[in-house]
Amino acid sequence: MQIRVIRSGRRTIAIEINQDLQVIVRAPMGMRQAEIQAFVESKNDWITKHLEKMRSRKQSTEGQNRHPSMSGQELQELAAQASRVIPERVAYYARIVGVTYGRITIRSQKTRWGSCSSKGNLNFNCRLMKAPASVLDYVIVHELCHRLEMNHSPRFWALVEQVMPDYRVHRKWLREHGSSLF
Repeated sequence: MQIRVIRSGRRTIAIEINQDLQVIVRAPMGMRQAEIQAFVESKNDWITKHLEKMRSRKQSTEGQNRHPSMSGQELQELAAQASRVIPERVAYYARIVGVTYGRITIRSQKTRWGSCSSKGNLNFNCRLMKAPASVLDYVIVHELCHRLEMNHSPRFWALVEQVMPDYRVHRKWLREHGSSLF
């Protein structure tokens, strides 16, 4: 198994598997190679399990090809719909979360449903308009909670759960069905 290591100014180490089934380890600049290797070895079962899951998911979607890609016109229509709906939902949930935010941008990303910058600007994927409304609301709440916690710590998830106690259901839906929105 080939592993790509990316070093940056981050404080923690993390493993991700991208859509091309490439294993990527993100590590702090100063972390020794031996520490990185030990971490990867300790996560070997997780890596193997997720690689197998992603391979089978990729094969089933490639084999069926039941979701043809959207035309530029369809993406523009989704983006226009998202530009009307999402700011309204963001304003509603921002009051509940108790945060302010900057600019809202609607995009057509391949790998993200939403993001929140350190300046409080929010980005959302227009394809969320094809998801159930509760899933869209989950992504909005998730990004707004980043205004209070810019990480995925237990404190962050506790904030999400305060606003949306059943967030795990929506998160699971995105994991299982999100690829069908592309």
